Formats: sequence, structure tokens, C-alpha cells
Amino acid sequence: MASREQIGKSIKEKRKSLQLTQNDVSKKTCVHKTTISEIENGRFTGSFDILERVIDAIGLQFIVAEKDHKLPKWNEIDALFSEDDQ
Repeated sequence: MASREQIGKSIKEKRKSLQLTQNDVSKKTCVHKTTISEIENGRFTGSFDILERVIDAIGLQFIVAEKDHKLPKWNEIDALFSEDDQ
């Protein structure tokens, strides 16, 4: 599953590839420019409706898929519990 940061980055890249500013998308969607910035920076915690309006305006869509659970390999377990030496 993509993180909020990854989703935001994809949205930003698509918007820029269309040569649209955040203000352009704001006018097109009636979503405040600050909210679009929050989405693109992975900090948006609002409604799916708002997010859907933004992604629709730039030609993207959500695809729902089964969650992929990944367990660590044996040689990765020690690194998960090690403390940083700072």
C-alpha cells in the first residue's frame, strides 16, 4: 500500500506534468490551495471526497487492492531492534 507521502508525490508529479499550479487545481476542484499542498506533502487527513476531487481533476484514480503483508527475513530481524549509536 502506498503511504500518504507516496500518494502526494504522485499527485504532485502528475499535476506538474500537466503544467498546472496548485491554484489551477484549486479553481478546478473548489478545494483550497492549502489543502492541495497538504495532500501533496502527505499531511492530508481530510475526507476521501476532497482527495477524490483532486485526483480526478488531474486524471488519476484510486485502485483498491488486497493488503500485502511482508514479514522480515531472518537476517533483517536484528536490524529492526538495534538502537542507533548516537
